[in-house]
Amino acid sequence: MSKASNAKERFHYSTDQVIEKPFNWLQLWRLLHYLKPYTKKLLPLSVLMVLITTAVRLVIPIMIGIYVIDEAIMSKDGDLLLQLVGVIAGLYIINYVANIFRIKWMNILGQSVIYDLRKHLFTHVQWLSNRFFDQRSAGSILVRIMNDINSLQELFTNGVINLLMDALMLIGIFIILFTISPQLALAVMIVLPLMFLISTKLRKKIRRSWQTVRLKQSKLNSHLNESLQGMRVTQSFTQEKENAAYFNGVNTETFESWQDATKKNATFRPLVEMTNAVGSAILIWYGAYLIQSGSLQIGEFVTFAFMVGMFWEPISRLGMVYNQLLMGMASSERIFEFLDEKPNVAEKENAVELKEIKGKIDFDNVEFAYTEDRKALNKLSLSIKAGETIALVGHTGSGKTTIANLVTRFYDPTAGTVKMDGHDLKDVSLRSLRSQISIVLQDTFIFSGTIKDNIRFGFPHATDEQIIDAAKAVGAHGFIERLPKGYETEVEERGNILSVGERQLISFARALLADPRIIILDEATASIDTETEVIIQKALSTLLEGRTAIIIAHRLSTIRDADKIYVLDHGNLMEYGNHQELMVRKGIYHGLVQSQFTMQKEA
Repeated sequence: MSKASNAKERFHYSTDQVIEKPFNWLQLWRLLHYLKPYTKKLLPLSVLMVLITTAVRLVIPIMIGIYVIDEAIMSKDGDLLLQLVGVIAGLYIINYVANIFRIKWMNILGQSVIYDLRKHLFTHVQWLSNRFFDQRSAGSILVRIMNDINSLQELFTNGVINLLMDALMLIGIFIILFTISPQLALAVMIVLPLMFLISTKLRKKIRRSWQTVRLKQSKLNSHLNESLQGMRVTQSFTQEKENAAYFNGVNTETFESWQDATKKNATFRPLVEMTNAVGSAILIWYGAYLIQSGSLQIGEFVTFAFMVGMFWEPISRLGMVYNQLLMGMASSERIFEFLDEKPNVAEKENAVELKEIKGKIDFDNVEFAYTEDRKALNKLSLSIKAGETIALVGHTGSGKTTIANLVTRFYDPTAGTVKMDGHDLKDVSLRSLRSQISIVLQDTFIFSGTIKDNIRFGFPHATDEQIIDAAKAVGAHGFIERLPKGYETEVEERGNILSVGERQLISFARALLADPRIIILDEATASIDTETEVIIQKALSTLLEGRTAIIIAHRLSTIRDADKIYVLDHGNLMEYGNHQELMVRKGIYHGLVQSQFTMQKEA
């Protein structure tokens, strides 16, 4: 199998799916609901300009055909002709000015709606539970917030208003055509039912094609995001060619989906033009007959011809708007899929506000499973006193990080209860809980911006003095001062200009400045050198003072001073006690310490 085909095969694995729902106008109405804040000013002004331009465009052909030709020219009335030319020129000026304001206000309206929709989606996504992010890549979420919403831009900027304008135009043209000559109008319109039948058949296929395009774009963006973030790994394993082949497979499928969608889209306009050609032929043949028989004046025929020409224009444009609508519906279905997503961890309406956490944590027969076949905790019971420092140790997959996730309520237990100061966490407000907990991870996340911005992330209103004091307390001030711009140094994406230890010290300063009542260190010292570990150990004594602390560590030398050590294995609590007690017991913990000591000795 070739690399490109291999890449295509890998490409099919994704949580995104083509959403199988029939096109329904209720969803369109839901999308149009975002116009509601603008119904007092922008929308009415845009609609007013549409009414003016539509009325002017309908009046001008009547003026030219019936009044200029049949009355002024046929009767050779020069004064009347001059007056009519002046009136028509004035109408064109009115149309020009109204179009300027229509386009201006429609663009402002469309951009405002896109701004609101993107803000709503991003805000909603931020409150979704961790399980949601476990099941989706960052790239696929990014596509929903950026690409899918961008695809609605044309719909809101032009589509909705053009739909109204073209609908009004068609109604006006119908009335005028049937007023001038019902027989000729019926003859010209005979091809419309056939066009409607064919376009209806195309509708489902076009919509499905644009859904597929959105899906392929999502996967392309997801892969691109992962490739850029993992470029060092790719290069270190010399997988550049394989990665390029993989990207080529992804890119090819995206390209092919676009081709398929645009090919189906392209069938609509030629259909309208073909119908127009047939209608024009009928107009000339039957119109000439009616003029010769005296049933139709030449001026009326000219007005009729103008109107028929104008008739096919909105029909064609409605086809384009319809395609925009199909693209928009494909994107809106994906957007609303996220907006309809409910957090697995939901807050009760009468949630208790924890004003100041003391830090007592109780696990009572807690069970938890990430998936049905992956049980992480099994009837776990333990109690952590306020201000106590406890350590969780055990092999990978023993449930250490799961305990931390339940304390912060990133997940809810599948059985049993987790309590904070006697309150079931399901009964407390998420903000009041998490605002008093700080987490320091092994892979510290540093945001783009300055070092100062990163330290004050958990406490946005902190003063410069408070930031510096926090950095000094954890031993970060020294290396920050040596940087070119000190605390104003831009750290770039993910803090790539900093060493692992420096990033970790910044995360400690960030946690200290937030002044949490509970601090969780999840392998916080696992990736640093011995010299930096000495600095961090001093920082920890400052950071943990007076706080309840949960330390997850594989490096057992960092947890000797913990008040209590809990040893876990496959979600079960095997033993607990302080370092001395567990060493005397010579159980699992003793074995772990001995094995690490032997490994260090051999190294």
